[in-house]
Amino acid sequence: MIRNVLAAAIAATLAIGTPMIATAAQPAAAASAQLLGVPSQMVLSNSQRVISTLEKRRPEFTKNRAALRAYVNSEFNQMFDRDYAAKLVLGRHARGASQADISAFSTALGDNLMQRYGSSLLDFNTKLTPRVKSEAPLPNGLGVRVNSELVRGGGDPVPVTYLMHQVGGQWKVFDVMVEGVSFVQTFRNQFDAPLAQKGIKAVAADLANGQMQASTKSK
Repeated sequence: MIRNVLAAAIAATLAIGTPMIATAAQPAAAASAQLLGVPSQMVLSNSQRVISTLEKRRPEFTKNRAALRAYVNSEFNQMFDRDYAAKLVLGRHARGASQADISAFSTALGDNLMQRYGSSLLDFNTKLTPRVKSEAPLPNGLGVRVNSELVRGGGDPVPVTYLMHQVGGQWKVFDVMVEGVSFVQTFRNQFDAPLAQKGIKAVAADLANGQMQASTKSK
């Protein structure tokens, strides 16, 4: 059981954050990827790269938290469609909202998450093998759903599902589910009441200045 679902979600999504890198150490993954679509290829090709980076640089990241934050922010910004995910988190509150307000909320939420949970990646189990189980289109041409799992020695596989779509010709993640817990739904539940009471600008400001914290607990 992965106790910190959000830390796992961050680690899992970081794993598909950059263009595919072929390595000799991943022949099986590369061979399997040829039978799958580009999103699944990204999952297979990059998961091990990021897991390997976390393992190799763990001593450095432990001593230098600024280096860890820079790494996490860089990867997260590359792979995640933050504004679209923010719209999904905002839900009904995004109706009629300006793009500036949505972007402010997106930035505040992302930065809050990285500040609070980026260091949790130091405890992430890197002795994992990623495996894609299936890829299927989402309804209404909204993108694709990639069902995968992280295989652990001596334990049950951890299911990880990515919802992805194309942005400017590149595949980006807009939601990730670890053990069935949705990144988007978790924060939609948390922020619904504050957004109704205060509005987007005030909630974004509270997140930015630390008066409000993103919670890992889903309802």
